[in-house]
Amino acid sequence: MSRIGRLPITVPSGVTVAVEPGNLVKIKGPKGELEQRISDDLTIKQENGTIEIERPNNLYRTRSQHGLARTLVANMITGVTDGHKKLLQVQGVGYRVQMEGKNLILNMGYSHPVKVEALPGITFEVTADEKTRAQSITVNGIDKALVGQVAADIRKVRKPDPYKGKGIRYAGEIVRLKAGKRAAKKK
Repeated sequence: MSRIGRLPITVPSGVTVAVEPGNLVKIKGPKGELEQRISDDLTIKQENGTIEIERPNNLYRTRSQHGLARTLVANMITGVTDGHKKLLQVQGVGYRVQMEGKNLILNMGYSHPVKVEALPGITFEVTADEKTRAQSITVNGIDKALVGQVAADIRKVRKPDPYKGKGIRYAGEIVRLKAGKRAAKKK
């Protein structure tokens, strides 16, 4: 039995869960509404404020879908109650981030500023540290996959440089720096 798949999911008050035919799970909460189609091989039971996902057999495909389905539903419930966020840090002299309405404008050393538009359900926050003057970007939303994808797209604008460490990185990401050129020894 899947260790993750067999765990029950607690549904907090203020959240409604509806399972429609074809295993379409719709979750509505204070922050919004999400829906996800779950594999037809699985059965979803809802009782006493908890959701349990069960599998009928031990086929490889069914086992692989069991833990995934449970995690997807749990992430949806977390998203509509608390929301998800990713924190990115901008490091480098001259690299600047600013808000223009709901969109981000990134000045990352290119000949032009890069504009990142906010997708529906995604909001950005830009903060600056007083001491180090480093900026950070927070990507907020209710859909965990969409928040992660937008954060990855922002990071892709200027990945951390392996020699100097400049660029956009996730908060807590460790960038291993490569050694630079060494002077050749004279004989």
